[in-house]
Amino acid sequence: MTAADRTLKHDHAVAIIPARYASTRFPAKPLADRTGKCLVQHVYERAAAAATITRVIVATDDRRIFDAVRAFGGEAMMTRADHVSGTDRLAEVAAGLDDELIVNVQGDEPEIEPGDLDLLVRTLAGGDCPMATLACPYPADDELTNPNLVKVVLDRQGRALYFSRSPIPFVRDAGAPRPDYLLHRGTYGYRRDFLLAFASLPQGVLEQTEKLEQLRVLEAGYDIAVAVTAGSPAGIDTPEQYEAFVRRWRNSS
Repeated sequence: MTAADRTLKHDHAVAIIPARYASTRFPAKPLADRTGKCLVQHVYERAAAAATITRVIVATDDRRIFDAVRAFGGEAMMTRADHVSGTDRLAEVAAGLDDELIVNVQGDEPEIEPGDLDLLVRTLAGGDCPMATLACPYPADDELTNPNLVKVVLDRQGRALYFSRSPIPFVRDAGAPRPDYLLHRGTYGYRRDFLLAFASLPQGVLEQTEKLEQLRVLEAGYDIAVAVTAGSPAGIDTPEQYEAFVRRWRNSS
């Protein structure tokens, strides 16, 4: 089967939104509702608006989130409470699905662009990589040394060479041209079989050092396709960031 044939047959995906109630910086974040909708509903509706997304599922271990999703008419599934990461929670739900492509949508990005999800799905469907993700130009006003903003460099085929919390590439010589730095966005697409096998891959030194789960994939020898978008939506990590989102939402309504 050619890449074109694969795109025609499998250019759709299921979006899964892992959602936890506990959060050190913002407890009960998915249920924050000062806009009249809980935060997870905003994310759910943005994912559902993508042309390539045929189904959206919230994966949670908390009955309060489950009930809130069902209350607004969304689909939710209860998962085990002992998952180490959102990827493991994703895989538990994906194990019961027949769909070939699975998208992990972050539950704290209520302004994610549906078109970005479409780009991610089509990048994954149209290539041979078992996994895909998004990146965007690095914001000019953000420090490259900020370890909370993950950088990525690509090869000429648009595949990830490396992800790092450090500035990559490093400019050795003063006066050298500034490279086009890329900011990694934490939205992923997986082929289902690879997602189910992901947890069995051993953690390598790179992942343990940088605390970046995607490095496990590269260190194991798998490719990650990267689609570059125009920008990145503002994530919600703190109550202050949520209040800024509420103001933007009210101004746009």
